[in-house]
Amino acid sequence: MAAKTPKKKSPDNVVPFPAQRDFKNPRMDLFQSFLCNGDAEHDQLSNTLDLWDSVPRYSVSRQAMNKMRTEGGFLELLKLDFQYRGTPMKAVIQPARIEEEGGTTRDYYPSANEELVEDALRKIAAEQNQGYLEQPNRRSGVVFTLHQLRQELQERGHARSYQEIIQSLAILVSSSIKLLAGDGNAEGFAVSNYLSGLAAVSRQKLNEDPEAKWIAQFHPLVTQSMESLAYRQFNYHRMMSHSTQLARWLHKQLSLKFTFAGIGTKFDLRYSTVKRDSGLLEGYARQRDAINALESALAELKANRVLMLIEKQCTYGARCRLEDVVYSLFASLEFIAEAKAANKRHAMAKEKLLNPPETPGPPEKKR
Repeated sequence: MAAKTPKKKSPDNVVPFPAQRDFKNPRMDLFQSFLCNGDAEHDQLSNTLDLWDSVPRYSVSRQAMNKMRTEGGFLELLKLDFQYRGTPMKAVIQPARIEEEGGTTRDYYPSANEELVEDALRKIAAEQNQGYLEQPNRRSGVVFTLHQLRQELQERGHARSYQEIIQSLAILVSSSIKLLAGDGNAEGFAVSNYLSGLAAVSRQKLNEDPEAKWIAQFHPLVTQSMESLAYRQFNYHRMMSHSTQLARWLHKQLSLKFTFAGIGTKFDLRYSTVKRDSGLLEGYARQRDAINALESALAELKANRVLMLIEKQCTYGARCRLEDVVYSLFASLEFIAEAKAANKRHAMAKEKLLNPPETPGPPEKKR
């Protein structure tokens, strides 16, 4: 069901239109500059973000939500444990409360639909004069139209109606996520909405002009990644072509971590690690079904030329009970080339930040 466009916004969600200089920020230029051959290849690329894309923030399906809601349509806080590069972390997700057609209210966790919309927004932000980075206020975002966002999703195989896109935007701007390190009792934490701001046109204006400008402000961790170069270029078009959310998650994780991909090198992936860190295998009653889902996603990566070879080794405990499965993944030639290009682009970006081109000073006066 379609979500109503919010009539009022809290001060935290007001998004001022960025200044022209914010579209030309040097770090935003690096975020938009891909190492590729021509416009066709550039169109296939986007950025995956180191920490933000490692958070299992879209792990509950719409079907699972329906079972979790109370009779009034409400959802509890969602608490998820995962690890980021060996560090235990916890995500606490506050669902969005959305007023739907007819005046009914229902809670939603961000799920696969919202993940696709965020990925599409980040792709649009990677285009010239679309994404912005505002310093020193440390805000980043994208200027877009609903027609542009809808067309981007459709071209990547995920067509959505205007009403579905508006609902996803409303869920993203109304859901918050708190990240805690360690056991979750540490003092340090970060909390923000998935989109920390959204300037939207009214429903009447939408019906009149789907080309009207919208502004979405990204989560602070997206801004932090832009500022610190904690991102990597990857084949976004291929990632979006996968039919399952788990295959898309795996593709992003391999793009972030399999940076040493080469002929004959392998990346060892454990079933237990995917289950813990993705959150996408929790809905299976039987371990065998969850393993089958993972193997189906890996097979899709192989069919879509991300992987060349998959080797499997099971580990057993007492009474021959299956404890874990280790998959040795060998990259395709295409993925190897993409990983090397991402490594080179990252090194070039760091060099530009460390040694920026000298700005010519004013001409000397003639004596």
